[in-house]
Amino acid sequence: MRNVTDRVSNPFGMRPPCDRFVPGYGDANAHFHVIGDHPGVHGGSETGVPFTGHPAGRRLQRALRDAGLLRTTGDEPEVANTYLSYLHTCVTAGEPTEDDYGAMEPFFDAELRAIAAHVLLPVGERPIRHVLETCTAHETTDLDVEALHATELLGSGWLVLPIRDPSAWADDDADRLVDAIETLRETDYRRESDLGRFIAGNDPYLVR
Repeated sequence: MRNVTDRVSNPFGMRPPCDRFVPGYGDANAHFHVIGDHPGVHGGSETGVPFTGHPAGRRLQRALRDAGLLRTTGDEPEVANTYLSYLHTCVTAGEPTEDDYGAMEPFFDAELRAIAAHVLLPVGERPIRHVLETCTAHETTDLDVEALHATELLGSGWLVLPIRDPSAWADDDADRLVDAIETLRETDYRRESDLGRFIAGNDPYLVR
């Protein structure tokens, strides 16, 4: 199923329960979904675009551009088959509580399934833990974000490429991420099977 919309910001018209929020941004039919934490961690409070207006966000943008997932960087980056969003989209005065994250989970889940990207790229410990717990069978009790950085993991219908929080990147973390994304893009990351031969007609029926 293909989404038909030319809106780059908030293409699905999400309205979370807060006055100010940073909606998802990018290609509604993206193959790559980059998932951050909240605007206070990765930016966007002033621009309204995830991963902008913040050093960690700008650092990640540069790596995504070098890997071919962004055409341009900045406050309104031009995406390339990519979607950017947050677990918790609301702009808050301080750190969101566990209840706050719980209240936002249905909105994130709806957007995750609407985009239906082939590759999930969670950024930072909380997004990585959430994606691994909800989209894969990987154990998260002793989560080692540093070891998982830029490492391909199989999920339930998705490939997952965890990203260490850019504010904690070591000297080679950006290069490792770029190399991992470039390698992934050269493979059949969609992992689809055509079951069209089992149904009437000539149209393909692709299933993950």
